[in-house]
Amino acid sequence: MNPTRHGEEELFDAARRLADPGERKTFLDGACERDSGLRERVDELLAAEAEAEQFFTEGSVAMSLPRSAAPASWSASTASGAASRELSEEESVGTRIGRYKLVQKIGEGGCGVVYMAEQEEPVRRRVALKIIKLGMETSSVIARFEAERQALAMMDHPNIARVFDAGATDRGSPYFVMELVRGVRITKYCDKNRLSIRQRLDLFVQVCHAIQHAHQKGIIHRDIKPSNIIIALHDGVPMPKVIDFGISKATDTRLSDRLSFTAYAQLIGTPDYMSPEQAEMSGLDIDTRSDIYSLGVLLYELLTGRTPFNTKELLGSCLDDFRRTLRERAPPRPSDRLAMLEPADAIVAAECRQTEPSRLASLLRDDLDWVVMKALEKDHRRRYETANGLAMDIQRHLSCEPVSAHPKTGLYQFKKLVRRNRVVFATGGAVAVALIFGLGTSTWLFLKEKDARQRAVIAEQQQAHLRMEAESRARMSQAALLVSQGKFDDADRLLGEIPLTQPTVEGAAVLRSVGEWHALQGHWKLAADRFSRLLQVDLLDGWDVYTLDYLRLGPAYVEMGDTVGYERFREDAVARFEGASCPAADRILKICLLLPADKRFLGSLKSIAADTAKSFAESDAGGDVFKAAWDSVSLALWEFRQGNYAKAAEWSQRCLSCPEKNAPRAAAARAILAMSYYRQGRTAEAGPELVAGEGIVEGALKGRIDLGTPVQGFWFDRAFAQILLRESKDLIDPRSP
Repeated sequence: MNPTRHGEEELFDAARRLADPGERKTFLDGACERDSGLRERVDELLAAEAEAEQFFTEGSVAMSLPRSAAPASWSASTASGAASRELSEEESVGTRIGRYKLVQKIGEGGCGVVYMAEQEEPVRRRVALKIIKLGMETSSVIARFEAERQALAMMDHPNIARVFDAGATDRGSPYFVMELVRGVRITKYCDKNRLSIRQRLDLFVQVCHAIQHAHQKGIIHRDIKPSNIIIALHDGVPMPKVIDFGISKATDTRLSDRLSFTAYAQLIGTPDYMSPEQAEMSGLDIDTRSDIYSLGVLLYELLTGRTPFNTKELLGSCLDDFRRTLRERAPPRPSDRLAMLEPADAIVAAECRQTEPSRLASLLRDDLDWVVMKALEKDHRRRYETANGLAMDIQRHLSCEPVSAHPKTGLYQFKKLVRRNRVVFATGGAVAVALIFGLGTSTWLFLKEKDARQRAVIAEQQQAHLRMEAESRARMSQAALLVSQGKFDDADRLLGEIPLTQPTVEGAAVLRSVGEWHALQGHWKLAADRFSRLLQVDLLDGWDVYTLDYLRLGPAYVEMGDTVGYERFREDAVARFEGASCPAADRILKICLLLPADKRFLGSLKSIAADTAKSFAESDAGGDVFKAAWDSVSLALWEFRQGNYAKAAEWSQRCLSCPEKNAPRAAAARAILAMSYYRQGRTAEAGPELVAGEGIVEGALKGRIDLGTPVQGFWFDRAFAQILLRESKDLIDPRSP
């Protein structure tokens, strides 16, 4: 391709993405400063695009009308007016798209429009509906739109907006429906509520965990910025939600067949948050570490209130200068950037972080400077390898532990030791002073020497412990990399060499993946061993994650025939959750009742059963049919184990009446209903329910060896249903093979 022509196309594609005319003009003034002819050609391309868009809009409406409906006396302006009216009415407030009614336009991007919509059936709720703009249905836009839809559907994390539905409008434009996140961008929320540095770092760690989840699913976001991270309040507690995977890239899965042909030589992302390799637009070396760079820019802005490079300078420079800046120019450290602020700006930045200007710079100097600059390395090989690695360094800083980004010196390690043990060191000093005055100079000298020896031993022990922890973390990162590459055998062997004694998010993720790999192959003993270790280290994950870990371990014990291990497992589960309000109490209730239980154990489950009944009432009143159906299965099993067979049958039927079908859940409900009928003496009705449950397993579930999904059911949901069906068959027809 002609180099001049290639430059025109790059500038045209970059300029057309800037919706604001002022920003577009500033960008082109800088990019074409030395070439007026190039500027004229790009302006002509932009004007031609606008005319072409109007032409195709008018033509599509004209071609859709019958000849009799378009009198020859119509003028071009009349046809154009009719076309614009028809297209504008298609997506106006009040329009119905499938089972959704558009209520309010709440956002607009380069190619998509987001509406608040009301879902009318099977449940009534407010959702966010994203649809391609009228006239923007190009192959690249549709491919990117489909990629976002597929990316969201693959992920299930409390800090990532959930996807509910997808489809196409009558005119063929794709749309998808996702969780309506009510909140503000993360930087605005932090400044408005004057969050301290520690509070901002706590929110940032949650964002890192969400991005790590996406990376583990093979998804690169590629446009991490404050407007794509919304802070929503859940019971008064701020929770970040990552949105807009519209320009995400699959690391090892093609999300859309068309995407690979449309992403060539396009400037994808937001300039301020774009990594150097992303700005090159070569399509090479774009991996998860590109998102690490964007996270580093976000952290920089949360700490200082500014991005590493001046936005106006980036947009005002030509494309080559913009790339050269990101590739070669080193940004100032966060603490140095604060020192460069005007006094008035420094006061505002400090007040927004509940501190003084002089103290703010000292809070960032040293640890946070090193962490941010490692995330912003020009060479992606020198950045953090995972988002969890970045989050763990932040958590080490908050715990006064040495961060991996800082050079390892003896003085630095000792300072961290002193900060973690201030009380101990202060007390030791006070005792030493008292001994000086009480026992005299000679005794003081003796004790001082002894104290120095003890501190040296303690420091040496601490350093040895830190070295061991550092080695364990390095091995765990290597195991996580092997899991991401699908090398589960190698990762499993490496896990056996790592002593896991402390809670760890990365270690839990590796154990979870390896355990599920064993379970899907039917290696139940190995799976139970990995899941048992998982429950010891998953304490840093949210309730929505660690309660699912209990659903993983329970079926493994039952399938391997270890009833003693299962009894010990459910006793431990009750001890952990009894008396504590848990939003997922139904999961703990049903996994503790997978096998029959005596009256003593059933009595210990009363508080968990009460929480499950409360959850059902709230879900049923709020229209959350999916959650209410799962609560019904747990309550049906609870009543059956107590001998309340009529109530158990009622709860099972309530679950089966749910319009949102889930095969494992339906099979489990059929099994409980069959056993309840049999215990009531209704044997003629018990048999058909058992046959129906087995039919679900033979049909929808047979041969499934994948992990599953939240909507279709995970693998442990299938195992749960199959165990109950075996119990039902042994009860109703014990002579069957």
